[in-house]
Amino acid sequence: MELKPLPIGIQEFEKIVTEGRLYVDKTEYIYRLITGGVVYFLSRPRRFGKSLLVSTLEAIFKGQRDLFRGLWIHGSDYDWRPYPVIRMDLSVIQADTAAGVKQALKRYVGVIARQHDVTLAEGEYNEQFADLIRALAERGPVVVLVDEYDKPIIDHLDDIEEAKRIRKVLQGFYTILKGMGEYLRFVFLTGVSKFSKVGVFSGLNHLHDITMDNRYSALLGITGAEMRAAFAGYIERLAAAEGSSRAAVLEKIAYWYDGFCFSRRCVSVYNPFSLLLLFDTLEFRSHWFETATPTFLINLIKQRRYDVRNLEHLTVDDLAFSSYDLENLRIIPLLFQAGYLTIKKYEQVSDTEGLYRLYYPNYEVERSFLRCLLGSFGPVEEGEAGGYVWELVTALREADWSRFFDILKVFFAGIPYDIQIPRERYYQTIFYLLFKLIGLHVEAEVRTNRGRIDAVVETRQGVYIFEFKMGGEAAAALEQIRERGYDERYLSTGKPVYHVGVSFSLEGRGIVDWQVEPHAPTTQDRNQGGTQ
Repeated sequence: MELKPLPIGIQEFEKIVTEGRLYVDKTEYIYRLITGGVVYFLSRPRRFGKSLLVSTLEAIFKGQRDLFRGLWIHGSDYDWRPYPVIRMDLSVIQADTAAGVKQALKRYVGVIARQHDVTLAEGEYNEQFADLIRALAERGPVVVLVDEYDKPIIDHLDDIEEAKRIRKVLQGFYTILKGMGEYLRFVFLTGVSKFSKVGVFSGLNHLHDITMDNRYSALLGITGAEMRAAFAGYIERLAAAEGSSRAAVLEKIAYWYDGFCFSRRCVSVYNPFSLLLLFDTLEFRSHWFETATPTFLINLIKQRRYDVRNLEHLTVDDLAFSSYDLENLRIIPLLFQAGYLTIKKYEQVSDTEGLYRLYYPNYEVERSFLRCLLGSFGPVEEGEAGGYVWELVTALREADWSRFFDILKVFFAGIPYDIQIPRERYYQTIFYLLFKLIGLHVEAEVRTNRGRIDAVVETRQGVYIFEFKMGGEAAAALEQIRERGYDERYLSTGKPVYHVGVSFSLEGRGIVDWQVEPHAPTTQDRNQGGTQ
């Protein structure tokens, strides 16, 4: 089978079509969009096809029907009338200040005006934007397409005061659209975030936010059915490279890259960037995540002292998706918007209320995000952590406790004494991240009827109940496990159950003592590590 070239790095619809590259047909969704309303907003994570969607809309509104031959919209009743189009990509604006953003917008509007042979009178950046719309409206209703609408703000999240000033500049720009209804055919704005939506689009009461609209949950991204149809030849090629069956490789692809969900009645989608790189390289890697590290989010998690173990069982209501305040950035909405969390389940709990279960979309995102977190909390660099983690697994499976704790100590060495997060939780967080990364079953802060277990690790070889003590002795940790019956719920597994007591230094010296005993302590089968 001859395979169409993959459109890697190409975001222009016309270029994809004229070069005969693979395109997943989304034009039925687009038809519904352009015939059903006028002013839209859509938020999606980076590398999710937003720019290609904007380019496709531009081609449609320019009346370039021949480009769509063979696609759904070509055979529809769409009239293909050409309209004047203003297309902007704010990712090209590089400015350090709000004044710089204002000047860049003014230059950008001037460039677009010249492209349309329009001469603008002198004026402010927003005034010239309004003049451009009016001038083009003499040729027909105007289409305005804005990609990366929020990029100037996102670039300055480490300086909230400057970000607020930039928000005010953008508000002055976008608000021009409010009074231009008579001149406009269609307006579409897209970007990564929604946290700045309220402030930036203040006054645009007719703006239709389709970010979590069930009808458009698969407008961007690639569904399983779309992947199996459009990439059939590539799937066969990947299966051959893996030495695997088609069914097995499809299961592996889904495990790595599927799982993004953007509405209550969600159609699960793949990140298109990851799929394209997978079928190009024939390697299962963190393709999407490797394009950008979420440094800002990781730093925010540490600054807010957010307990990352809460992400294990995260249930929220609608308000979690509507808190977009620059003055008080909230971690959960940001993680959702950026694509590190997604909707896994929606449950209607009453006639008026519903709850969302959030979690990592897939293995790629979970593995990579947890590695970033571990690299931020511990002294081991992200690239070295994987080797250490697998050494821990081997030691655990072989019950080589001396080796296990020697390796574990590496992750707790050099932790600063003046950390802002309470030290006991800091250590527990590192431990939790370590075992999540190796795919083991970890329950952090497991609630029982007689206390709280610090961590439980379950492997095929056994169940290991960990209790941490700050400044105390490992023996006291074991005594707490026994007295409170932490192991009772695990005895029915049929696996050996072990108690593991770990003592941490209050002076920042990491692990100073540890003891391990099987469930029946009378056997005296106890390994003890020495005090540092």
